[in-house]
This record gives sequence, structure tokens and C-alpha cells, in this order.
Amino acid sequence: MYQHILLAVDGSENAIRAAKEAVKLAQLSADSIIEIVFVVDFDQSKKDLLHAKSSDALLLERRKTLYPIEQLLKEAIVTYKVTILHGTPGPVIVDYTNKQQADLIVLGSRGLNSLQEMVLGSVSHKIMKRVTCPALIVK
Repeated sequence: MYQHILLAVDGSENAIRAAKEAVKLAQLSADSIIEIVFVVDFDQSKKDLLHAKSSDALLLERRKTLYPIEQLLKEAIVTYKVTILHGTPGPVIVDYTNKQQADLIVLGSRGLNSLQEMVLGSVSHKIMKRVTCPALIVK
């Protein structure tokens, strides 16, 4: 089925729900791997650097964000790896997903209504329109 599933996460409740769906899909095939992709936004990264005691402390904080999702995948006994990227989340995730030739990308929806989505745009909407593989948006 899907061998390489990219799971784009941001630490939100929607990301945890997306992880649960990714697990269901990964469990359908013994050779599936879920790649957790977390993008550190440039603006947030600058603030984090100012407040961090060290680069190790900063990495630890980022890993804490991913901890609930990693626990979920460990408990489900699925193979996974973590990739931390830097940049603007939408374009970085699209570029990375397309270069990796993933079989599927799974991500949470921010739950914006249609007016907000037209005015602001959403990361999940941008990703869905621009990736070359199938995309599963989880509410």
C-alpha cells in the first residue's frame, strides 16, 4: 500500500489526530515507514534562539513538541523517523515531500472556515494543492 508516509506535524491536537490516521495506514503494510516532518518556522526560530540557553536545549524543546506523536507511533509499533526542517512551513513541506517522492502525506487541518481560508490561506490547503503525491487532511 503506502510504503513512505510523510506526517507533517506542528504539535497541535490536529497533528495528533493526523498521526493516528497515519498509523492506521502504516499498519496495513509491514514495510511502511512514517516520516515525521516538523518545520521550524524562521520567525519562531529567531525567538527561540534568543531565549534558549544552548542549541542542545533548543533541540530538546523541539523534540518535546514531537514527543506525544512519537509515543503514539511507538505504542502502535510502526517504523518511523523524524526530520526537522527550517523555513516557511507550507513551501518547505511541499518541496521536501515532492523531492522525497513520498507515497502519501498526512497532516492536520487547522479547521479554518472558508472565508478565513480565502483571506489568509492555510498551510494544509497550500500543501494539498502543491504536492505531487496523494494528501490526507485530517480534521
